[in-house]
Amino acid sequence: MNDTATWNEAAETATESAADAAEAQKKHKIEREDRKLEKRLCREVGRAIADYNMIEEGDRVMVCLSGGKDSYGLLDILLKLQKRAPVNFELIAVNLDQKQPGFPDHILPEYLKQLGVKFHIETQDTYSIVKKVIPEGKTMCSLCSRLRRGILYRVAKELGCTKIALGHHRDDILQTFFLNMFFGAKLKGMPAKLVSDNGEFMVIRPLAYVPEKDLIRWAQVREFPIIPCTLCGSQENLQRKQIGNMLREWEKKFPGRVESMLGALQNVVPSHLMDRQLHPFETLRTTGIADENGDMVFDEEELPLPAALPTEQIISLTPAR
Repeated sequence: MNDTATWNEAAETATESAADAAEAQKKHKIEREDRKLEKRLCREVGRAIADYNMIEEGDRVMVCLSGGKDSYGLLDILLKLQKRAPVNFELIAVNLDQKQPGFPDHILPEYLKQLGVKFHIETQDTYSIVKKVIPEGKTMCSLCSRLRRGILYRVAKELGCTKIALGHHRDDILQTFFLNMFFGAKLKGMPAKLVSDNGEFMVIRPLAYVPEKDLIRWAQVREFPIIPCTLCGSQENLQRKQIGNMLREWEKKFPGRVESMLGALQNVVPSHLMDRQLHPFETLRTTGIADENGDMVFDEEELPLPAALPTEQIISLTPAR
């Protein structure tokens, strides 16, 4: 009996040890993946900053902090890069408290104090203005954005900031591109860097190369105290959300397509579009000089073929004789 009890105890101990080992292995794998994600985020943000010369020596960068995952991630990665960047720059986090009902105005100050980062909370009741002007059920983003933009420009000037950093990521940029194309009849995106509407500030988007899924995961890793927006967050059928769903579906079915589209925005060929303001079609003249790239007028682009689905068949388009 004693031998049986001893063997049972040994078996239980072995089982517990195996479970502990499996748990430790799982934890180690998660930590390794988290480190890889952090490195990837820093690399992509650093690459965007370098490609577009976003931050220069002595810059005072105003990081617009909304309380959402994107702006939290932006501030977090910029703070990491600041420690080892090739230039010296200053960061100041700015939040616009729009007086939304139930807004937990203690969360951001407590979080930023804990970080030890300089910050400024600007309180302006834009919520009441938007709710008063925009009919119930209509899109509020446009007016809300205009009001917020004007206030942030003023705050940036008062704080002596030279750059304004926004938390728009890769998917935001592509969504904006398709929204403008589908609904605005324009090939217009969301640039990584541009001069502000009033001509006084340089607006930068350091997350331009970062996919949203990485920011979602990073927010979970860092346990950011997310604050939901009761204005745009309550309008589930916005066209932007529909475009976002379309992009996610494409990426699921055709991995790499979204990244390819972002690359396309960086490789524009005006002569092969139809904008008469960008290319002088009306005054084009023959030169008699051959193009160094060869005759591409009638040539089809050589594009990589997508992997065919099991049920797909190749159909010849050659006319039957």
